[in-house]
Amino acid sequence: MEGGAFMTSIPAGKNARKRLFRMNVPLLIMFFPVALYFLIFKYTPMLGLVLAFKQYYLAEGILGSPWVGLRNFELLFSNVQMLNIIRNTLVLSLLKIAVSFPFPILLAILLNELRKMWFKRTVQTLLYMPHFLNWVIVGGMVVTLFSIESGLINQLLDRWFGFRYAFLYNEASWIAVLLGSGIWKEAGFSAIIYLAAMSAIDPGLYESASMDGANKFRQIWHITLPGIRPTIIILLILSMESVMDLSFDQFYMLQNPVVSSVAEVIPTYIYKMGIQGGQFSITTAMGLFSSLVGLVLIVSANWIARKFNQSLW
Repeated sequence: MEGGAFMTSIPAGKNARKRLFRMNVPLLIMFFPVALYFLIFKYTPMLGLVLAFKQYYLAEGILGSPWVGLRNFELLFSNVQMLNIIRNTLVLSLLKIAVSFPFPILLAILLNELRKMWFKRTVQTLLYMPHFLNWVIVGGMVVTLFSIESGLINQLLDRWFGFRYAFLYNEASWIAVLLGSGIWKEAGFSAIIYLAAMSAIDPGLYESASMDGANKFRQIWHITLPGIRPTIIILLILSMESVMDLSFDQFYMLQNPVVSSVAEVIPTYIYKMGIQGGQFSITTAMGLFSSLVGLVLIVSANWIARKFNQSLW
């Protein structure tokens, strides 16, 4: 009997798997283009990472170019300019996370507290719109606003205080403009995720807290923020991936030779030296190094989040 029961359970299990597969066929068909995209444009190009260990010559191709081992990495870390570029990338990335990351949270909290729906929708639309503008447009707007001669900001400073300031040619003010433009462009759209997380919080918690005498600040601190804490931690972990992979468009549009000592970062260097200068091996080594650093940061952030039961895996 036991043997017969065991034998009859096998076809049942196979039939269940077949039924489950048939039920998921539409989902698999929808997923196929996504998998194909990642296979072609994300995983296949990884084969080119072998250039980091070769001295690439266009005439000889990837396979025919001589193997040099870790020499490209030795050149990478022995060049003062490259070390400065790596430092700029790390410092500016951490500044963007420290300064820009809290803004969408604050913005979502403020929008969540609005009670006039027409006003809330109008504000949301105005805040979301910059996200859909290309950095070429945004960069042109920033340069136009902060230009010394024709910039609106300097014209107002000249009229009110009698002086002009080179915002885009001073290192400290350039960094401030960089961070401010990034916040203006992305904070509104990022707030959507937090608003969605807030909508899942039980309204009864706010009513109970109000009956107990908690003001708005206390409700936000003890109910809203703990309610969206998993979302905050997940997005913080994901933001670690971009520490060594800053937005090329933003930096390329806003940087200039005067502030190159702080404005030159890994993506712009790879473009200038790799694509324009043809130094494919050294820039591939730099790209591989930045990817490895990003991987270590993501794994470390996830390990810390696991201590609070909020990890991604």
